[in-house]
Amino acid sequence: MRISGIETFVAKAPTGANSFWSSQAVFPERVSLLVKITTDDGIVGWGEGGQYGPAEPVASAIVDVLGPRLIGEAADAPVRIWEQNYAFSRDFGRTGTYIEAMSGIDIALWDIWGKSLGRPAYHLMGGAFRDRVMAYGTGCYYPEDFRDTDAMMQALAEEVSAYAAAGVTAIKIKLGLLPVEQDAARVKLIRETVGPRVKLMADANHAYHSATAMRMGRVLEQFGILWFEEPVPPEDHDGYRRLRAALDVPIAGGECEFTRFGFREFIGGGCVDIVQPDVCACGGLSEWQKVVSLATQHGVLAVPHVWGSGVGVAAALQAIAVVPPTPHTALPVDLQNEPMLEFDRTYNPLRDGILERNFELKDGAMAIPDGPGLGISVKEEALMAHVTQKRSVGAG
Repeated sequence: MRISGIETFVAKAPTGANSFWSSQAVFPERVSLLVKITTDDGIVGWGEGGQYGPAEPVASAIVDVLGPRLIGEAADAPVRIWEQNYAFSRDFGRTGTYIEAMSGIDIALWDIWGKSLGRPAYHLMGGAFRDRVMAYGTGCYYPEDFRDTDAMMQALAEEVSAYAAAGVTAIKIKLGLLPVEQDAARVKLIRETVGPRVKLMADANHAYHSATAMRMGRVLEQFGILWFEEPVPPEDHDGYRRLRAALDVPIAGGECEFTRFGFREFIGGGCVDIVQPDVCACGGLSEWQKVVSLATQHGVLAVPHVWGSGVGVAAALQAIAVVPPTPHTALPVDLQNEPMLEFDRTYNPLRDGILERNFELKDGAMAIPDGPGLGISVKEEALMAHVTQKRSVGAG
């Protein structure tokens, strides 16, 4: 079973009237880079690589640089191939584009390996600790008209009410675009709207320096927020440590870190209580396992960041399946020692429209696919409706 062809798909879906803001930028479209690997005996594996920037450079890293080296390689050796790719690109690609490219390749190879054996990827990674996982809805971004405070607050109350009515038991809200006082009012409104039983987390997308983050953190403590995500820029490890030492709200982060080497400093340096690698960016399922090992050594819970297509959601579910309760208890509790799935609630046809069967919540939880590989089937015709660039190497 050898790799015979690799294809990349740059897919874009304009958000139109559904565009929204984080602390960093407006999102006029959703973008994913999907990878399709075919073997000489006809097995097809899917992966996703890259979340944070243009998808075209990631596609180029795969098709022009890494991919030609993989044609003819054994398709059921994702860990070995990862190590070979990393050794080859170490001098120029230890973070960013090349690791995102390697992530997409790696996920696709785990999909192939599982399909070749008729087993889910989590089985090959050592076995599942759970067959379903509670999900939290990511939302409460800033609307296009965020300067209209009354309209923004009304829309915010309607949004979180809809989440609660849909059975979402936990919500991650966005911070950092507005002054602390205005964001404090948003947090207060959300808590009063959903009541005390709905879990709330907050994500600043590294909007603050540590002094301002401290002010915001004191607000979050008042409203029982369960984590403060990316309070400061990812490079500011001292700021992370300062906040973690001073605040009662747990500190989370890590979506901008790459490979076990980056996480060695981030986790081992005492930066976070909850670490959030993105499987599609940090190095794929192969590196995910190594980051989880680091996290358990330091008593840190691993909860993956998820921001992509249906393929990315599937990979995250396989990743979550193999996270042990940290630490072990007879009855694990969500976010105390049990991970949750990030289930983004913003408009994204690439998440909700390209799989034969979409992911759905039942009683606030999502089943972990137990089919071969990632346990999904991609509708290529639906995917191609969003593809702006398709490239390939080898025989498709």
